[in-house]
Amino acid sequence: MKYSITLASFRKIEPIEQTLTKLARQGYNAVEMFGEPGDVDVKKLKDMFDSYDIPVCGITGMWGSISRDGWKRKLLSADPALMKASEKYVQDCVRMCNILGGKEMNICLFADERPGFDRTHGTIQAKEKELLFAKAIPIISQLCKYATDYGVELVLEPLNRYSTPYCTSVKDAITIAQKASSLGILLDTFHMNIEEDSFADAIRSSHSLLRHMHFADNNRKMPGLAHIDFQPIMKNLQEINYDGYVSFEPNIADRNYEPETKSGLDFVKRIELRNSVTLA
Repeated sequence: MKYSITLASFRKIEPIEQTLTKLARQGYNAVEMFGEPGDVDVKKLKDMFDSYDIPVCGITGMWGSISRDGWKRKLLSADPALMKASEKYVQDCVRMCNILGGKEMNICLFADERPGFDRTHGTIQAKEKELLFAKAIPIISQLCKYATDYGVELVLEPLNRYSTPYCTSVKDAITIAQKASSLGILLDTFHMNIEEDSFADAIRSSHSLLRHMHFADNNRKMPGLAHIDFQPIMKNLQEINYDGYVSFEPNIADRNYEPETKSGLDFVKRIELRNSVTLA
């Protein structure tokens, strides 16, 4: 299993150089760069990663409230200007990913705000989702082709209903990925814990499309610091011979995070080793 961690978790607390200095000695195989190409000098960033000898496995798309410009990034919008801005955003991230040597970028599906819609408890009916997906699939397919030309694969990440009510489950993601050309799937344990009936069923049903995993516990901390049982999750991944990255995506509160990022990585590695012995 290959392990990475997203730099988006650290971007508000310290410069990238400081984060790389700390992560370089913890045993991660790679990092995910956060997708804000307008905020960085990409070529200088490439030199920085090279100097620390840390590969970039891909780009974490900055969708929704995670970013100051996230509200513009809506691949399901009825507003042509927002759609154009969203497409350009993905294209810019793809080019950055290519320069940095990464191979994947995650996309998430956000739509226009709906007056009166209860984002906490509301759900979107299946037929309405089908109509929205039908409109989005041609655009996503075009973006996938664009990404492929740069040696990058787009992966669709379902989010929990409190982030967006549109693509919330592995079932939604499979429906889109089977119709959009060259689109993979990314599963995130934090979102799965809210939306999926079964971690095992979600992993098994998506195995032919599954390209990337995000790991975070149910409280958004590193694995082992809350209630999700990662042993069967790792076993499910090992059983389907998953060979993509397991990328950690914790909320980091301050600069004293090294014990947590190291213990979380070691925790999952120990599970992988124990499962390997059992499955042998």
